[in-house]
Amino acid sequence: MAWNVFKYCTVLRALGSVMILVVLGIIGVSYYAVAVAKYGPALFLGGLDSITALFVLFLFHSLLVMLVWSYFSVVITDPGGVPPNWIPNLDEESGDAGQWAGSDNGGVDLGANQSAMLIEPKHQGIRFCQKCRRCILKMDHHCVWVVNCVGAFNYKYFLLFLFYTFLETTLVTVSLLPIFIALFTDDEIPESPGNLAASFITFVLNLAFALSILGFLIMHISLVAGNTTTIEAFEKKTSPKWRYDLGWKINFEQVFGKNKKYWLIPAYSKDDLEWLPSFQCVEYPTRPDSDDL
Repeated sequence: MAWNVFKYCTVLRALGSVMILVVLGIIGVSYYAVAVAKYGPALFLGGLDSITALFVLFLFHSLLVMLVWSYFSVVITDPGGVPPNWIPNLDEESGDAGQWAGSDNGGVDLGANQSAMLIEPKHQGIRFCQKCRRCILKMDHHCVWVVNCVGAFNYKYFLLFLFYTFLETTLVTVSLLPIFIALFTDDEIPESPGNLAASFITFVLNLAFALSILGFLIMHISLVAGNTTTIEAFEKKTSPKWRYDLGWKINFEQVFGKNKKYWLIPAYSKDDLEWLPSFQCVEYPTRPDSDDL
């Protein structure tokens, strides 16, 4: 029997919006240890210490802005929902598209405020998020840290949040490493007990997050390269080739868009919003040879 990695999130899900406060709390402690206790005062020491402090603080605040921007973009952005009159093909490996319930339908508005499919008796067998009680478009997972589903509309923002969090936690870990080492040597540290405690806690927390997020980043990079989601990767059957794998370049563009200026910010250009499959329909392009798979 396969190991279900999702069942261990049940307890964390009960925390709800408290997780946002936890994230902000970790950011606050890290800010105090780096900007207030250590490198802020070092700006006035002069010489190399001031230059180093200026560089660290500039990098720290730049990454912090991008981290917070990406984080709240994931939190407040609707992940996208399947329209209520769309009936998907429940045989996911067949490759056949679903169909519209009713008569002609020339298109669909998948805007953030659209009425997404809710679970009802007539939709028996249709997959839906057990937390959000709705069918999420290209659902990756329900993330307790952002108190939201990660789906078609906010997956890029989630990846950027992981990316900037990894860079920020790595920077904090490296910048506080001298203090951490000094705590276990005979060196005398010119810091108050409160600052030392904050620095120690911040170092341990950021080191733990940096290592764990690195694993998530590697996993999601491989998912983007294969144009699949966490759920699909976990449940994927024995097909040697994934029918939605169009090559790493096109797969990447379907998440981040074609405009390189927008790749590193949690936003899309107008042109990308007009062509990205996630924002236009509930059907996605497949490999030309998918019928032979």
